[in-house]
Amino acid sequence: MAFSFENLSKDIQASLKDMGFKEPTPIQKEAIPVAMEGCDIVGQAQTGTGKTAAFGIPIIERLNRPKGVKALILVPTRELAIQVSGELSSIGKRRKIGIYPIYGGVPIGRQISLLNKGRCNVIVGTPGRVKDLIDRGVLDLSNVEIVVLDEADQTLDMGFIEDIEYILKKTPIERQTMLFSATLPNEIKKLISRYLKSSYKTVKVGKSVITPKVNQKILFVKSDDRLKALIKLLKENRNETTIVFVKTRRDAADLERRLQEKGIDAKAIHGNLTQRQRENVMNAFRKGKVRVLVATDVAARGIDVKDVGMVINYELPENPEIYVHRIGRTGRAGREGIAISLVADSEKNRLYRIKGLSRVRKEKFKGITVEDLKREIHSARIKPLYVKMAKDLLKNREEETKIVAFLLEKLLS
Repeated sequence: MAFSFENLSKDIQASLKDMGFKEPTPIQKEAIPVAMEGCDIVGQAQTGTGKTAAFGIPIIERLNRPKGVKALILVPTRELAIQVSGELSSIGKRRKIGIYPIYGGVPIGRQISLLNKGRCNVIVGTPGRVKDLIDRGVLDLSNVEIVVLDEADQTLDMGFIEDIEYILKKTPIERQTMLFSATLPNEIKKLISRYLKSSYKTVKVGKSVITPKVNQKILFVKSDDRLKALIKLLKENRNETTIVFVKTRRDAADLERRLQEKGIDAKAIHGNLTQRQRENVMNAFRKGKVRVLVATDVAARGIDVKDVGMVINYELPENPEIYVHRIGRTGRAGREGIAISLVADSEKNRLYRIKGLSRVRKEKFKGITVEDLKREIHSARIKPLYVKMAKDLLKNREEETKIVAFLLEKLLS
C-alpha cells in the first residue's frame, strides 16, 4: 500500500496540515515507511525535496512521552540546527517532546541547564558542540534510539568526520541510523560501512542531485567586469530573492559594501559575524526585507529559504560538489529557479570538472548598454533636488552630450 499522511497519527496529521503539507514528496513516500520499521537508511535526494520531514516525521511518530535523550540529529551548521529543530517542533507540537538545537557560538550554560533538567528528548546539534557537552559529562547518549546524520557530505567537507565517529561510538550499537547526503563520496561510503547495519535500505530519488527546475546559465566576463555584470543581473532581476556566492569572508564583506554603494540592498553572511548578527541577517532575508544575500559556502550551508529565485556564483567553484550545493538553494519544493555563474577566462578549465555544464547555455557579458540605462532611468525614483540640478546643467543644449557622457563615465568606470 502506498504511503500517505493518512497512515500517521491524528495529531501529527493535524500538525502537518497546519504546516501546509498536502501530499508526501517522493523522498517522504520512500523513506518514512522504511524509517517507521526501524531500518537504517541511506537517503540521497535532490536538495529541497523535503528530507527533513522524511526523517523528522518517523522520529516524532515513534516518540510519545519520552524520558531522556532518545534521538540525535547531527547537522553541519548552527543555521541548519535551528531550522531542523524548528520544523520538528512544528511536527510534534501536539506531543510533549523536548526538541532543542545545540550549537556553538553561543554561551554553553543554557544548553547545560536544559540537559541537566532532562528537558531534551530530541537534540539537533552541530558535532563540535555535541562532543563538547559529552566531554563535560552533561550529555548522555546511552539511551539514544535514533541517530540522523543530515547533510553528511557537507559535514565531511567541514572537517567534522572525527567528531562524528566519536559521537556515534557514544550511542548504543543497536540504534537506528539514518544518513542523508546529496552526494556519496568515498569517505561517506566508509562511514556507512562502519556505522550502519549491513541491512540498511537505500532511498534515492531522482537521477541527478541538480533539480531540473533550475535553469542554469554561464556568463563569460572579463575579470574587471565581474562586479558590473553582477550589478546588471541584480538590477534586471530586482524582484528576485537572490543568493550571491563568494569564496571567502573578506570577499563577502567587500561585496556587501560595494553593492550597497551602488544602491543595492545586500547583506552578507559569513563566519566573522556573531551568532546574533547571522540570525538577524537570515531573518531579514527570509522575510524579504533584504533581497540579496552574499554568502560564503560554509555560512550558506543549512540555509533553507523556499522562495530563493536566483543563485549567482560570483566565481565558479573548483569543487563540483560545492557547485551542486550552491545551486541547490534555488528551484526548491517544485519552484522554478535560476543559477548563473560568472566565469572569467582564467576559470574556464573549471567548467569541465562540473558534470553537465558543457550543455548549459553560455553567453558573453557585453557591458552596460544604452537600453539597460533607459530601463533603469524609466524605473528610477529620483529626488527632486537631482531633477533640478539636471535641468540647470542641461540649459546649455550644446553641452548636454558632454554632460551626459561625463556622468556616465563617473557612474560606469
